Amino acid sequence: MSQEIRDEICKSGYIFFASHRPNDSIVEIAKHFGKPLDPWEDGFVQTLVPRTEAAPNSYSGIYGLRHFPFHSDLAHWPTPPRYILLRCVTGYADIPTLLIDGHDLIHAVTLDILARAIFKPRRPRDGKVSLLRLCELIEDTVRIRWDEVFLKPASRIGEVADLRVREWLSTCKPTALSLAEPHDTLLIDNWRMLHARSSILPGRENRAIERVYLEELH
Repeated sequence: MSQEIRDEICKSGYIFFASHRPNDSIVEIAKHFGKPLDPWEDGFVQTLVPRTEAAPNSYSGIYGLRHFPFHSDLAHWPTPPRYILLRCVTGYADIPTLLIDGHDLIHAVTLDILARAIFKPRRPRDGKVSLLRLCELIEDTVRIRWDEVFLKPASRIGEVADLRVREWLSTCKPTALSLAEPHDTLLIDNWRMLHARSSILPGRENRAIERVYLEELH
């Protein structure tokens, strides 16, 4: 990976590539960028398509074709994936991916509140319930996690943080990036950025985005 890409990820929390390497698969691109992560041991590529019906413990099952709330992926895991790689198969300019910089969230809510806020997953994982902080210092990186669906406050300061984060998210203006053309590619720092899917408009139900999680970058 070039230093320019690393610098852009560090600066913005994401990087977008228009019609990137059209002759390569997302697997090849993921391995070029870094180390793919297989969170469910059934192949590390997931194809995201709109669904009107899905498992009740999933975003599609809860929201269907409506707007997904802002979140970091797998925020209820003790160690969420470091990066998210998204690649367009079938896309539309009027269904953007929305991004919010977690650094702005820290500035608005304060590091003190977020670092002391204790949350827990909505349901046990592997028979256990882990207590998680919304914000943690990991080596030289501040890791932020947020998911209003799968994380619930587990302390009084957690309840304060939950209210303040929700209030701030309801007023802030996100960055909108459209994975509109085949091979458009978006690399997101999942420890920094919150993201959301726009509502699926009528006639856009065939939207398809491939996703791979990365444990680290080269």
